[in-house]
Amino acid sequence: MHTNSHTNFFDCYQRAGKIASVVRERARKKYHVGSTVFRICESIEAEIRELGGAPAFPVNVSLNEIAAHYTAEPNDILEVKDSDILKIDIGVQLDGYIADTAVTVCYDPKSEALVKVAEMALNEAVKVAKVDTKANDIGAAVENTIVKQGFKPIQNLSGHSLERYTIHAGRSIPNIRTIGPSFRLSSNQAYAVEPFVTTKEGQGVVYEGRIRNIFSITSRKPSKNRDADIFLAQLWNKFRTLPFAIRWITELYEEQRARQLIELLVKKRNVHAYPILVEGNGKIVSQAEHTLIPGVNSNYVITL
Repeated sequence: MHTNSHTNFFDCYQRAGKIASVVRERARKKYHVGSTVFRICESIEAEIRELGGAPAFPVNVSLNEIAAHYTAEPNDILEVKDSDILKIDIGVQLDGYIADTAVTVCYDPKSEALVKVAEMALNEAVKVAKVDTKANDIGAAVENTIVKQGFKPIQNLSGHSLERYTIHAGRSIPNIRTIGPSFRLSSNQAYAVEPFVTTKEGQGVVYEGRIRNIFSITSRKPSKNRDADIFLAQLWNKFRTLPFAIRWITELYEEQRARQLIELLVKKRNVHAYPILVEGNGKIVSQAEHTLIPGVNSNYVITL
């Protein structure tokens, strides 16, 4: 039994990682200017499904000073401009095993260095991440690389351990050198490493913005509202604990009704709403991300 589940674990991670990597590279090469964020999200999610995976969360399309957690609203008309810096964060799951990866695209030469630094920091992080590496040492490698190039890491965003059906599984991998005790990476455990970078003028800290358009179930306790409870059961059958977006449920409910029920479930604490995360000084942010499984002498980067 054990060997079987272990093969399944690696096999699922490998296949999820392959799909995530193919889809990310397509997104990297595409010219997104003039495209709506709705079209970008929907087409990437469709590609994930065509390749045999399922989105682990709504594709994040965070522009400029928004570091993370923006996904398209139903029929979102927001368009990518040639001066924008666009972070595309993609999650693929197979049987609950998640590959999480991200790329920043920009078409303005002025922002190119910022994008490159995120990739450099990711490469350095990947080099040091092995079994027994302290998370702290990964943070130091990320911060050193970024600062040396004249940029700033976002200090309150971090990488994370992944568990089956759980994207943020309790362990954080910092993007800065931290002080104090630090956990060590273990084998047979997946981790997402994701440096976020801003300019020297940035605050290097993100704050929660007003927009909240990604949600996940946190409790299945009856809300005492019949419609909301039926809705909650449908959401659970579809997504379990994984994040979802309104545009994923418009075939069940029309948009306005879906929003009312979600608001109600957020109030009752059955559903968590993720706010967008915005750079403190409104400066642009870039991101790069891989998922890896540490080995003794090297690591297995499933999203390469």
